[in-house]
Formats: sequence, structure tokens, C-alpha cells
Amino acid sequence: MAKTERFIKIYAQGTLTTTEIWVDRLTGVNYIYHQSGYSGGLTPLLDQDGKVVITPVAEIQK
Repeated sequence: MAKTERFIKIYAQGTLTTTEIWVDRLTGVNYIYHQSGYSGGLTPLLDQDGKVVITPVAEIQK
């Protein structure tokens, strides 16, 4: 049985300073990752109301 990666990158921009959005395939939670130089950070992506952005699991590419 092939092992499926838990996270999928759905968005990326930048080269030296990068911003990416990753989706957890099991929960649908969206995370934003930002990197600049040798440092970076990862946090759940929030909507305008401060709630975590969740993609319905059925919509996530397999």
C-alpha cells in the first residue's frame, strides 16, 4: 500500500522570502508558512473573523 503524505502544499510565492499555504489532508486545517533567510514560522491560517480556515477533506486533492 502506498503511503500518502499528510500535508499538501496548495500555494507558494517568493524565492528568497517565501510564503506557502499547506493543508492537512486528515483534518483540512490550513497552515501558513513564511520563511525569510534562515528563519521561518508556521501557524494556522485564520479568516477575517479569527477562525481557523478549514478545507473540506473531500475537496483536498489525493
